[in-house]
Amino acid sequence: MIIIHARMSVKPEKKEEFLQEIEAVMEGSRAEAGNNSYDLFQDPKDANSFVMVENWKDMEAVQAHNTSSHFQKFSAAAKEMLSAPLAADVYQGEKLN
Repeated sequence: MIIIHARMSVKPEKKEEFLQEIEAVMEGSRAEAGNNSYDLFQDPKDANSFVMVENWKDMEAVQAHNTSSHFQKFSAAAKEMLSAPLAADVYQGEKLN
């Protein structure tokens, strides 16, 4: 299992556009074969900061996602919407019970 935390700081004037664009990415990503979950969370202390928490079957699924048309389209558009480069942490492991 691969878990990714992608942190994004959005320009305040681009927030509504960002939320519209990210909705399409979430829908497309959740439909991918290797996706277990793909959820966006807003920082309660900063309304323009978000984290996407992604859970993938394996690295092959992540690589397929990174080349998907919906992700590529969002990545290109995000450059204009983000106030800082996207920061991602990648974790590999299994659930601990």
